[in-house]
Amino acid sequence: MKSKAEMLRAWLISRLCQTLRIQPDRVDTRAPLTDYGLKSVDLIGLSGDLEEWLGRELSPTLLYDHPTIESLVAYLTPDSDLTVSTPKVNRRHPSAELIAIIGIGCRFPAARNPQSFWRLLCDATDAITEVPANRWDAASVYDCDRRAPGKMNTRWGGFLDEVDQFDYDFFGISPREAARMDPQQRLLLEVAWEALEDAGQIAERLAGSRTSVFVGVSSSDYARMQMNDVSRINAYSGTGGALSITANRLSYYFDLRGPSMAIDAACASSLVAVHLACRSLRSGESDLALAAGVNLITFSKVGTTAPDGRCKAFDARADGYARSEGAGTLVLKPLSKALADGDRIYAVIRGSAVNQDGRSNGLMAPNGVSQEAVLREAYREAGISP
Repeated sequence: MKSKAEMLRAWLISRLCQTLRIQPDRVDTRAPLTDYGLKSVDLIGLSGDLEEWLGRELSPTLLYDHPTIESLVAYLTPDSDLTVSTPKVNRRHPSAELIAIIGIGCRFPAARNPQSFWRLLCDATDAITEVPANRWDAASVYDCDRRAPGKMNTRWGGFLDEVDQFDYDFFGISPREAARMDPQQRLLLEVAWEALEDAGQIAERLAGSRTSVFVGVSSSDYARMQMNDVSRINAYSGTGGALSITANRLSYYFDLRGPSMAIDAACASSLVAVHLACRSLRSGESDLALAAGVNLITFSKVGTTAPDGRCKAFDARADGYARSEGAGTLVLKPLSKALADGDRIYAVIRGSAVNQDGRSNGLMAPNGVSQEAVLREAYREAGISP
């Protein structure tokens, strides 16, 4: 007699073969279902059929949390000898040292500083606009078909003003070098200066200090754009477009001697930068830290942008998200030192955590189990109950 696990596995294989019109020997039960070309609507249909076959209610995200036949069988038949691969949660004690945010600098759509950003939030201002005419001709590259080659399926986004403006003389940079600098580097220099000023930190006194810099950044399209015209390449093109220099330039300008690195973790880049900055401070590796993030819009071809430029999370009308630009810097310091120095404290970071989805239902698909695990780890790190 077959076990529950065997019966469930056989049903899933049969259902998959029926949907795809393939033979059972072509089914790899350890491969994500999306590897077979199943879309979200297919997974929802499969989940509904499975719910009916089992005679019990299932979570709508079941096939995202358990993306392979084997992981699904293991989860639904806990009494079997199969094991479910779940993220291990660290059992260490909460962080002994809390981290204070003592300075903020930012540039966001319709908000040039923290004060105007706060007003924007309080007034519920929608900063999404059509592509400004001084950026590119949106009409010439727009196509409602997101699969159209060389086109973009939206005319909307969140844009910064005057991204081409930069006071290079203030930062001791020649016009020739400034022209080759990624605008993201220029933005961060300005925003980092403003954040340190906001924190009451005198730049000259930071020279030679163990101040670290962690910058979340993913795009390097400015460098590729320059490479399209070899006649424009000069000695500054390499440093002007390298992601690593995004952080290193801050350390160079302010003469900071702590760790300095750029972090590319896609959408999580800035949060991971904050996480690593806190770790550096807690370990004693740094005495002060700059945690920053920067993004300028350069592409729309992933097929995840909403045509109307509006996010509709948890809504049946959800059809993508809106891309926006921004730059922000936090000045971080151990809370005990911030209190001793009489610093103004905006907020306190009690804990943070980072993990990865592992083998989810596709390289860019989320994994609810892993997301739950990282939240629990962050709460545990902070020493508080969710």
